[in-house]
Amino acid sequence: MSMELLAPAGNFEKLRYALEYGADAVYAAYRSFGLRAAGENFDEQGLKEAIDYCHVRGKKIYITVNIYPDSKDLAAMPAFFEMLATLKPDGMIIADLGVMTLAKRYAPEIPIHVSTQANVTNHETAKVLAELGAKRIVLAREMPLEEICLLRANLPAAVELECFVHGAMCISYSGRCLLSAAMTGRSGNRGACAHPCRWNYALMEEKRPGAYSPIEEDGRGTYIMNSKDLCLIEHLKEMEEAGIASLKIEGRMKSFYYAACVTRAYRRALDDLAAGKSFDPALLEELRAVSHRDYTTGFLYGVPGAEAQEPKTGGYIRRTDVVAVATEQPGTLLQKNKFSVGETLWVLTPHEEPYSVVIHEMYDEKGLPIESAPHAEMKVKLPFSLPPYSILRRERKELQ
Repeated sequence: MSMELLAPAGNFEKLRYALEYGADAVYAAYRSFGLRAAGENFDEQGLKEAIDYCHVRGKKIYITVNIYPDSKDLAAMPAFFEMLATLKPDGMIIADLGVMTLAKRYAPEIPIHVSTQANVTNHETAKVLAELGAKRIVLAREMPLEEICLLRANLPAAVELECFVHGAMCISYSGRCLLSAAMTGRSGNRGACAHPCRWNYALMEEKRPGAYSPIEEDGRGTYIMNSKDLCLIEHLKEMEEAGIASLKIEGRMKSFYYAACVTRAYRRALDDLAAGKSFDPALLEELRAVSHRDYTTGFLYGVPGAEAQEPKTGGYIRRTDVVAVATEQPGTLLQKNKFSVGETLWVLTPHEEPYSVVIHEMYDEKGLPIESAPHAEMKVKLPFSLPPYSILRRERKELQ
């Protein structure tokens, strides 16, 4: 059985792009009880539409319920799980044992997936969770490959394993961090992390207030808690051999373009693996086209050292910008950033390799010729058609 490709769906737009670009399943959140409280998420009607949209297309959708709740949070959960029992998603991603108990009581037919927030790192813990009703374990990001193999070998075959293969890494253990709560009052374990690990820090001597000294690794300083992004696209064969059932892409807060681009690259890599082909380095370059930090293999081959830290800027690298997306109306694009006649742009589609096009002419919604598309969300007509969900992008000038 081939590994599932699981992509983030922070809203309906991201869900559609993830599925169009090759995801087998997506994970999403209700407006409460998930660890991305700042995201758009879904209300009850939105969840129903998302679940129906996935199921009509033969895809799966899992709902995150992975906060660590206070007792007062529990009062609203029975009604929530009864709602999920009616909507019938394909799984619930849960971290807390009390929440798991309520889920079994009020939505007994919905499979339980144990969140990476539960920090599962050994087979005895995984066995206990399976005995409590878990169908799938989302392993802690800190597990090296040899430990994953050992856990799989000592776990019943019916229990599935899921691993993160791409996206942001947390400096704390599988996201169990108190830094945001301590510094801002916003708890990462309740879905409101302010990401202080991404901030730039300096030293200040007690008797010299306001005199800041950079914490340096080189002349440009360093972000002392800022991890590189995880990227395991070159190591999917090892994941398959380790017995992983599902490969998870992080990023519900990221853009529809991120969902499309990253999902597409991993879809191609999985399809090549199934066909017995060697890894295509062009896929790694595609992952570098989307907004990202420098990449690392994380803990896959042991505890990482300083090479997993982002010492230079702590920010994202952006090689491309989206300028328009294809609508379902042939020849019509929806503008995302200004573009003009004469530009050479790149087309990303769900089923073709990226290719370049020169914009020789363009028209407004009424068919009148225009020299540029300067207005957000304006409709633009081109003399050629692109498949729905195609993305028109440009390379950033500073990287050309």
